[in-house]
Amino acid sequence: MRKSLIKKTRIMLCVIGTIFFILLIWTVWSNKALMVSTISISSSHIPAAFSGFRIAQVSDLHNSEFGKNNTELLKLLSESRPDIIAITGDLIDANHTDVGIALGFAQESVRIAPTYYVTGNHEATCSQYGDLKAGLEEAGVIVLEDEAISLERGGETIALLGLADPDFMVKGDMFGEVPAMVSTKLKNLIGDESGYTILLSHRPELFETYVDGGIDLVFSGHVHGGQFRLPFIGGLVAPNQGLFPKYDAGLYTDGGTSMVVSRGIGNSIIPFRFNNRPEIVLVELNAK
Repeated sequence: MRKSLIKKTRIMLCVIGTIFFILLIWTVWSNKALMVSTISISSSHIPAAFSGFRIAQVSDLHNSEFGKNNTELLKLLSESRPDIIAITGDLIDANHTDVGIALGFAQESVRIAPTYYVTGNHEATCSQYGDLKAGLEEAGVIVLEDEAISLERGGETIALLGLADPDFMVKGDMFGEVPAMVSTKLKNLIGDESGYTILLSHRPELFETYVDGGIDLVFSGHVHGGQFRLPFIGGLVAPNQGLFPKYDAGLYTDGGTSMVVSRGIGNSIIPFRFNNRPEIVLVELNAK
């Protein structure tokens, strides 16, 4: 009886150890196996000259490095052959800021394609943001802080808008003022624009505001894919959305508005992710 109990205990411990080992390997892989996720956006509003236009999105780098000096990340970006690169916030991490890593990446990014950048909440709380912004602009990155520019191709144009993170104006959203504030900014940015509009904005929880503003395509990040992704359920938790966030990763559509939410690349307060590979998002525009 005693020998049988010892044998069963050993088997149970062996099974538990194997499961733990598999979970450990899976977790490491989930944090290091950088991938490219491709999304196609089709619309009759896209000018014919922009059919086939490729936008690579990098979000929430948080000072992470994939390969020495981010060689792995830059290699995947280069192989994606983007027409432009969009960085949607949290390039740095306010908790352990390394401006050098962020600028090193940016200096190589602009060699691949024109690079556009908007801030995230970590830039808003970082005392070194001024140095980061100056370094990005010196490297040739276009910093969009509540600004709109035109992209030209084949004699046709689309509007590219960039929103500064709301935390630069309001810390938190205790009184629900952020959506109204963002709505006003969008109206000012769009003005009389009637063509195709692309918005870079760190915050996906404001999707309804983007829809109301008539934006065609939005690139967001911020939520890290919900950090821990559960099969058939999705992300577990996200800032500004809480448990089981509505907008955690992938493509969302409402009327004429599409929003791409990147799972991001790095981690921050929670230092690891599970079942949630870091990603570059590659969006290809197609005119109907």
